[in-house]
Amino acid sequence: MEFSLTPEQTERQARIHEWAERSLNDDLESRDQARTFNREGWRSSAQLGLAGLVAPSRYGGAELDPLSTMAALEALGRGSRDNGFNFALNAHLWGCVNPLVSFGSEEQKHAYLPRLTSGDWIGALAATERGAGSDLSSLKTQATKRDDAYALAGDKMFVTNAPVADVFLVLATLDPSRGAFGLTAFVVERGTPGLRISERIDKMGLSTAAMGEVALDGCIVPARNRLGPEGAGLAIFNHIMEWERGFIMAFAVGAMERQLEACLAYARGRRQFDQPIGQFQAVADRLVEMRVRWETSRLLLYRFAWLKCESRAALAEAAMTKLAISEAWVRSCEDAMRIHGGYGYLTKTGVERDLRDALGSLFYSGTAEMQRQILARWMDL
Repeated sequence: MEFSLTPEQTERQARIHEWAERSLNDDLESRDQARTFNREGWRSSAQLGLAGLVAPSRYGGAELDPLSTMAALEALGRGSRDNGFNFALNAHLWGCVNPLVSFGSEEQKHAYLPRLTSGDWIGALAATERGAGSDLSSLKTQATKRDDAYALAGDKMFVTNAPVADVFLVLATLDPSRGAFGLTAFVVERGTPGLRISERIDKMGLSTAAMGEVALDGCIVPARNRLGPEGAGLAIFNHIMEWERGFIMAFAVGAMERQLEACLAYARGRRQFDQPIGQFQAVADRLVEMRVRWETSRLLLYRFAWLKCESRAALAEAAMTKLAISEAWVRSCEDAMRIHGGYGYLTKTGVERDLRDALGSLFYSGTAEMQRQILARWMDL
């Protein structure tokens, strides 16, 4: 396994880091409190290629290989303190752009990818329901065939980007008796009659990432908007989850590096009892643990990217990467709070915001408990 970055990848990382630090952090405290999505930052990120990292160049994408994509997202997380923005971009990439690249017809790719990669449109995945999260076989949203169209009826919950999205990838069942094997995926544009979107769902963290509910009430979707064949919904969803779980924590690894650098600077500059607090063993131990978590998380991350560069299946590795990094990020955020003491509890420092944002990673893209179940099955338990 070779994880060394090429000069081109290193230069791209530096460019993204510098841009993110300059463009995405202004007025973050007030945007976080107001739960405001950074639309201007989104358009700017698209100009840098971030909205279409995995899309072919003929559709306006950057056409990066998995390792280059991982490095780019890591640089985004290191430069951008807006974890909500970083999360929203990942939802767009892995929930909409990547499945269109992998399963879309040429007509669908030409219709949607240029607008998604340019930043004009934002994508979202509408899969989870109130009674069905990890259990896909319990999805109730129904698709009924009508000549050359489908009528969709049901309600979707926890849809990241819903209030700002222009196109949705919707999972619905054509045959409830088949459980998850009856699922089919559809591309549904905002403004389609019968599609209703709630304003937003407020969350503990990741506040700048808009989240909402999606209601489908007799929503008529033309057959040309079906993604893949009928019954392919489960395979498409599993593909989405493999890539999303493997890549979505890249920005968290970048955030962990940024956080470690800030904590080191604070520990060297903050003095108590006539010495820098970093010289106290308790503080030094926390900083060492933060360094170890960041380094090991990065190794897991890049190992997954290497497997995808080799075109190898990595379902277990994706679950392991998501589980380990999400829990490491939370623990490092807790350590950062303790190192900063009372100052870490203040909103203006951003330390408490990182912790609120990190806690969400234990739940999105499959809970930590579900990742353990996945790994247990791979171990024949």
